[in-house]
Amino acid sequence: MTDSRLVSLGKMLLRRIPLDDRQVDSQFARCLTTLDLICLGVGTTLGAGVYVLCGEVAKEKAGPAIVLCFLIAAVSSILAGLCYAEFGARVPKVGSAYVYCYVTVGEIWAFIVGWVLILSYIIATASVARAWSLTFDNLVGQAISQWLKSSIPINLPGTMLSEYPDLLAVLLIVLLTALLSFGVSESALMGKIFTGINVTVLGFVFISGMVKGDLANWSLTVDNFINATNITDPELIKKEFGFGGFVPFGLHGILSGAATCFYAFVGFDCIAATADEALNPMQSIPIGIVASLLCCFVAYFGVSMALTLLMPYYLLDTQTPLPNAFDFVNQAHGRYVVAVGSLCALSTSLLGCMFPLPRVIHAMASDGLIFRFLSQMCEKTKTPLQATVISGVVAAPMALLFDLDVLVDLMSIGTLLAYTLVAHCVLVLRYQPSHLDDSLKTTTLAEAGSDQKIYCKGKELTKEPVEDFRMMLLLRPRMDIPTHLSGSIVYGTTAVLLVLVFMLCSVLGICWDELVMGQYSVVANCAILTLLSFLCLVIIWQQPQTREVYSFKVPLVPVLPLISIFFNVGLMMQLSLTSWIQLAAWIAVGFVIYFTYGIRNSSATFGRVGTSTPLNAPDELQRQDEPSRGTQKT
Repeated sequence: MTDSRLVSLGKMLLRRIPLDDRQVDSQFARCLTTLDLICLGVGTTLGAGVYVLCGEVAKEKAGPAIVLCFLIAAVSSILAGLCYAEFGARVPKVGSAYVYCYVTVGEIWAFIVGWVLILSYIIATASVARAWSLTFDNLVGQAISQWLKSSIPINLPGTMLSEYPDLLAVLLIVLLTALLSFGVSESALMGKIFTGINVTVLGFVFISGMVKGDLANWSLTVDNFINATNITDPELIKKEFGFGGFVPFGLHGILSGAATCFYAFVGFDCIAATADEALNPMQSIPIGIVASLLCCFVAYFGVSMALTLLMPYYLLDTQTPLPNAFDFVNQAHGRYVVAVGSLCALSTSLLGCMFPLPRVIHAMASDGLIFRFLSQMCEKTKTPLQATVISGVVAAPMALLFDLDVLVDLMSIGTLLAYTLVAHCVLVLRYQPSHLDDSLKTTTLAEAGSDQKIYCKGKELTKEPVEDFRMMLLLRPRMDIPTHLSGSIVYGTTAVLLVLVFMLCSVLGICWDELVMGQYSVVANCAILTLLSFLCLVIIWQQPQTREVYSFKVPLVPVLPLISIFFNVGLMMQLSLTSWIQLAAWIAVGFVIYFTYGIRNSSATFGRVGTSTPLNAPDELQRQDEPSRGTQKT
């Protein structure tokens, strides 16, 4: 009895949504065009990073080679974006990575991704609200922060609390919550206006750099550094100046800068959350994701080029690089132009951070994995009103009280985990049989004269032999179209591959110095893990892919998704142990909700996925003999 209950529990945790079992009709108002999605993606991704990050990376890590850092980071981000784009074409439903995992790898993984995304969006919303407040405070000479520090000080050193409660950040979140509650079209219009201003300001920065910049700043020598700073200590010269030229800090500086620049492209996934509000999601989402990433790369590339031409990289200010660069070339008016662009960029970034949050909550609540009352829609505005209000209620206190700099790594882990699992899901879903494959299989099996039968919703479709697993099928499948056995082989192999990549990236992250020194045990472990990963890749490569045609597909599968997984996991392993502990604590809280509420109220149990109608869920653990209707169809 115990074994059968464990098997039943395992099936429940891994039950999946058939691709065609979500509600076809959207409860949201379909009003977003492709241009709206591009503006949303650009506005979210092209935030404060373009005004701050360029100076930090150029001065401390890469120098003028920052343009190469953004190129590498853009390639890595586009790989993740392509995976999102394929799912946007195949599963155009609200919920983003949560839904993609639900249809592919199972309910428990979908819950983990959705729960972690909620935390990431909350932290991002609160962080950007505080950044907007600090930027505005700087424009008024720190008048707001000084008054709050003297009137309502907190002063609890050693904690995550800030020095003072940020009332302006709270006001921003309240206003944004109200705006999102009124309707998506109003929010999109506001986002387009601010994005247009931001892009115009960045265009001004680029033109100024081309006109006022000096190409000699890309070929500086040690003498230039000594004459400008009067520093003659060789160690300080090496630390602050490097070797000069275009690549002053070498290849290591470029790679380190690229890892930092990667986070500048985080945010495009908000486009996937608009699936139920786009007029033509199967086309608009892939176009929106790819176009917004390309636009952001051009902007980051142009601004970093202009910045390093306007002044020597070693003189850059890491906090306000662009205003100081304009002061350096005697163009003080540029400071005010940049200030306007920075506030607009933060405004659109704040909108993009909070916009997907209530939609992920709505999707999870509609499926019964979290409390169903959060899935209720406002009939007048066609927005998830309660989920939106809850989002504001949770984000506002964090912006009010916490020093969110210490939680940025936690937000990054959540985002990278979502990117990793979406790329993993592309690998899995590409090799699963589809309706077109079933029809092709009908002809193939009829010619084979098999006497076995296959059923779909109780109706006989064709004859199919019952396949027994044999080792030779790993490299030589019986058919050139996906079957349930070949799909299961890919499902299991990709799971093993994901574990191997995590282990390999862990070894590289922890023992990199030993690897460079050629320590035998580390080299041997890396070689074994790499060989096993390559073997898994070959097994996946040999399995037949679906022949279903979609508006967008990731090219070079399985190679590109695997590269994306390796990049994402590698970046995750660079984050602090504290962030991993905080992530584990958040997931533990989520498991309490899931195992006490979600697992028994999941709509997948009753074949009613995507509906917000409450269900009186019986105890499935006592119905072990009944097949689950939430598993993938045969």
